[in-house]
Amino acid sequence: MSSTVVVAVSQRVDAWPERGERRDAVDQRLMAFLHAAGTVPVAVPNSFSGSADVLTGWAAAIKPRAILLSGGNDIGECPERDATERWLLDHAKTHALPVLGVCRGMQMMAVWTGGALMQVEGHVRTRHVLAVAPGETGLPSEVNSYHNLALADCPPGFVVMARAEDGTIEAMRHERLPWEGWMWHPEREPVLSPADIARIKVLFRV
Repeated sequence: MSSTVVVAVSQRVDAWPERGERRDAVDQRLMAFLHAAGTVPVAVPNSFSGSADVLTGWAAAIKPRAILLSGGNDIGECPERDATERWLLDHAKTHALPVLGVCRGMQMMAVWTGGALMQVEGHVRTRHVLAVAPGETGLPSEVNSYHNLALADCPPGFVVMARAEDGTIEAMRHERLPWEGWMWHPEREPVLSPADIARIKVLFRV
């Protein structure tokens, strides 16, 4: 790559009440996936969410060229994470940065832009064969699934790239911004998918 592509990665929140701790965490496999795509991932602390000035200073120091919203936690469960990811999307929109939303990350993109979620069954610890929309290319043929919530409809400003067998949205992209959402977890494949790696390299301009 011509220059380092630093990717800001949002983190889940794990609560440990017996220790009085709320811990930020991100799957090591997700960082390995981003490394395999030729990027340098940097985790975003959720403790900064109370101050937009602190987040702005963090971004100025790190200079991310792309953002990945990771999976884990339901929206509304961890307010500090919700606030961090909303700020990241605002920042990405202002600076036209590429964004990939993975599972909950795709849900956050939808909610941030005015979309809604719904409960689904049959989407936990299973696999789906993708029904790819006409004109869309470069998507894997089959993906994993680990979620109880799905998009109720395509959110404003986005188009559907692929659906699961039951018609729920599995992938979407923004009409104008370099943003995509995937409901599957690329990092949880036994062997990283070449299609996923190739797609994120194009999206993140590696």
